[in-house]
Amino acid sequence: MAALCESFTLRGPGPGGGGPGPDPGLCLEPGPGSDLVLLTERGRAATLFKISDQKPLGCWSVKHGQILTCPVVCNFETHEYIAVHDDKVLRIWKNEDLNLDKAFKATLSAEVYRIHSLPQGGPLVLFRGGGVRTLDVLLEAPQQEIENLISAEAIRWSGAFMEGQEPVLIFTTEKDKDFFVYVQKPKLNSLHKYKLEQQKLAKPLCFTAHVTNQIVTLLCLYSNNSVYQVLIPLQQDTEEEEEKEEEILSKSLLLNLSVSGAALKGTSLVVLDKDHVAVLGSLPDPGKKPKECLTIWNTKFQTLQTSKELPLGTSGQLWCYEEKFFLIHGKVLTVIMYKCETSSLAAAVGKLKDSQTLDVSSFVNWNTLEDEELVVSFESQESVALKAESRMNLRSSRSPGQSGALSVGQLLLRLKDASNYVLETELKKLMAKAPTPDLQATIGCVVTALTDRCKRNPKFYPQNLLQEIVETRDLSYSLCPDLMAVALEQKDLQLLQICLERFPDIPEEITYACLKAFLSMSEEHLKSVDVNLDSAICYVDVECNDMEVKTEILENGFSEEMDQDMCDTKIPKESQSDGESCPVGLQKAALLNAVLHSAYTETFLLPHLKNLPAQQAILFLRYLYYLYVKCSEKVNTTLPGIRSPTINQIMDWMCLLLDAQFTVMVMLPEAKDLLSNLHKFVRAQVRFYSELNKIEGSLQELQRLNHLRESQTYSIEVLEII
Repeated sequence: MAALCESFTLRGPGPGGGGPGPDPGLCLEPGPGSDLVLLTERGRAATLFKISDQKPLGCWSVKHGQILTCPVVCNFETHEYIAVHDDKVLRIWKNEDLNLDKAFKATLSAEVYRIHSLPQGGPLVLFRGGGVRTLDVLLEAPQQEIENLISAEAIRWSGAFMEGQEPVLIFTTEKDKDFFVYVQKPKLNSLHKYKLEQQKLAKPLCFTAHVTNQIVTLLCLYSNNSVYQVLIPLQQDTEEEEEKEEEILSKSLLLNLSVSGAALKGTSLVVLDKDHVAVLGSLPDPGKKPKECLTIWNTKFQTLQTSKELPLGTSGQLWCYEEKFFLIHGKVLTVIMYKCETSSLAAAVGKLKDSQTLDVSSFVNWNTLEDEELVVSFESQESVALKAESRMNLRSSRSPGQSGALSVGQLLLRLKDASNYVLETELKKLMAKAPTPDLQATIGCVVTALTDRCKRNPKFYPQNLLQEIVETRDLSYSLCPDLMAVALEQKDLQLLQICLERFPDIPEEITYACLKAFLSMSEEHLKSVDVNLDSAICYVDVECNDMEVKTEILENGFSEEMDQDMCDTKIPKESQSDGESCPVGLQKAALLNAVLHSAYTETFLLPHLKNLPAQQAILFLRYLYYLYVKCSEKVNTTLPGIRSPTINQIMDWMCLLLDAQFTVMVMLPEAKDLLSNLHKFVRAQVRFYSELNKIEGSLQELQRLNHLRESQTYSIEVLEII
């Protein structure tokens, strides 16, 4: 099974926000990290993007009159960047090099078609004549002669892969409507040429490949709206084999790209895993312009798994790295996230759970559970009881000392309609047992059974029992996925706080639901709620409505008045969320701190934060600003208390909230003073740390001079810091 997830814009329509979009001649290559990509625009520049932040980290352009003629790649071993301009001029530089014209330069003897960089195999340079060199060999003699293997053929596609410890380079060529496939092992000086079997009334549009177990699997997208598969063995090299005539490769039909009776006219094809491919193309729409869409296909079952319509049109190019698609949609470069599950009949009919959701190996070893004892227990308590009963008899015969113990199924059956007293008694017995590999899973199974009962009977809610279980056991959201939803319905804030602090795998949707619930609660109601205040009581003013300005001396040497002067602003009394007093009560602050501590992914949390009501968003931002000011009072930027928010958590949530609610914050009058104060305070902090950096640089220079000075010389020097 496969699914398309969230999407976002990586690059807008131009440096100034207008004009044409990215050049259709662009290309994407992986960057030096998993969250980085290199964008190359033909004839222009290369830009390094950080995907999660959706911003460029560096940009390098050739000077006027020069043209980048192949995509820029990263040397993963040295973290250098490699480019070719004007077909023959090789450039190599690092992140700190700002001027590309001053970077390392080497003029080659032949025109370069493409550079491929492998994480373990290093960069490979493919020349237009079909010759291949590793970068190290090429740099030893840049003007070395490069053989011309395909004088009358034109290269249409190339790819590089690792097979064991050896790099393998594959490229396809075209000559007089015939297509050829070349397989090279540069380090072994091996080359094999094949001819692709012709297809009547159709020709290849694009290629992709992968190498597994000494077999090259070449996938070809043809103009007859079909995908074909070609298998090429990485055979042993002998002179006899090299002297043979070129072998004709037969192909087999892999996919017919048909959607509801209409043929998908594909333009790009990428491999996702051994069972899934993605195709970018267009579907005919009678009487209208064809609809472009991105599709994912299951090659094992030959079915369409999912699709996404792209109404603004595309350039026909598609790239895929780290479970993310990259494509031009309209005038912007768009990223679309996806996920693919293992292809099996069980997954196709929906029996398997989400493998990512169940990945809690740090909390429980699922392999210790016998048969389907746990999985079925989520679906039917009665069936668990019957199956567990039969297995219990077998276990009892092997372990006489445990003959009186209840299996999971028997326990669930006993607790199904039991009273609170019986529930408490049985669960205390269960938690008093010595730890075993499957005890945590058993407890999670019992908690799920309790939450199922709560959903069937709203009057039933063993609050104290659930809190005790979560506090004393290292459970996770995946072990009891309905617990927090039930707690939200019951408005059990104490249990929600515990879950936020302890569960490592809470979905962003649930985190947002908790945040919204906490912000919507009135202060009067929260005063009667018993929550853990350890994370907030040491720095949050107990009397939040006290508008009296304090004049304490801060540890960094500034007073409140000096800080206001430095920010160059006068703060009105009605918006004293600038650090004078906390904008929320002590209980609400403790609950919000639990949200700040929860794990999240920005891409998945951001759409939910956009739905946060305006007044709640402003209140939350005021609290984050209050925390930020409190952190800035201390030299070590650490708030007192147990599990208090860190400066990084505060800043991350503040940036995330501003990104999600930017338009709301700009338009609402009550947010004007808050944004102004936040801007001026941050600007003052930047100036302060900038001065510290200058002092640090001066001290480092002084230290360097002291090391250079001879030990027996004596001198008096005056160091003036301006």
